[in-house]
Amino acid sequence: MLVAERRELLLSRLRAEGKLVATDLARELGMSEDSVRRDLRELAAAGLCQRVYGGALPLSPALVDYGARREVEPASKQRVAARAADLIRPGDRVILDGGTTTLAVVRALPPDLAATVITHSPTIAAALVDHPTIETLLIGGRIYKHSAVACGAVAAEAASGVSADVFLLGVTGVHPREGLTTGDAEEAAMKRTLASRAADTYVLASKEKIGVAGPYKVMPLDDVAGVITDAPQDDPTVLGLKRTGVTIVPAGS
Repeated sequence: MLVAERRELLLSRLRAEGKLVATDLARELGMSEDSVRRDLRELAAAGLCQRVYGGALPLSPALVDYGARREVEPASKQRVAARAADLIRPGDRVILDGGTTTLAVVRALPPDLAATVITHSPTIAAALVDHPTIETLLIGGRIYKHSAVACGAVAAEAASGVSADVFLLGVTGVHPREGLTTGDAEEAAMKRTLASRAADTYVLASKEKIGVAGPYKVMPLDDVAGVITDAPQDDPTVLGLKRTGVTIVPAGS
């Protein structure tokens, strides 16, 4: 089998099964594991998959830039956002992550909700200007333009001084084995800092983020109160998350 044919086979299998296991592929194709891993490295370098220990997973479509993410599964994000907004009670102190799903949460909030929102996203803060009874605290720092959020030492130091009832966390991938992932190391660190300042953390997981992975781990699944998703409850990844003890908060379909 030619190299190009073999790699097309790997991509086809990845699309069909949602994962690639190097040892299984080597046995099936009569190849060495080193050859399979080399193929996976090349596919990952071309942005066609995300290498993980022992194989590969689909690359998260949420890794594209902020503008492009607005066009990725908008209806799914709205369903997740509506369910997440229901978790916010009058008088709560809430940390909102950056991202397009979190922006949908802001739009889903009741216009008369009285609460305090803490965010490191200028986009989220600006969207909250029209909510007269929401007090907004904007955490500053170096702006990571891919996600339009403040990251780095200045932002982390400011975040360490706040506390909240709930943190609504945005990620690019949710997987039973790989956990919660995103596309930038500093952004992942900032998300961990924000999660440490909230009593409960809920993950905003529109369906395109289920079963995929990004390059940087955010935090263990054990550390979150639940994953809000509109993915089908019988989806293999959702079932895998449940088996690990993760609470799934259904967001409709």
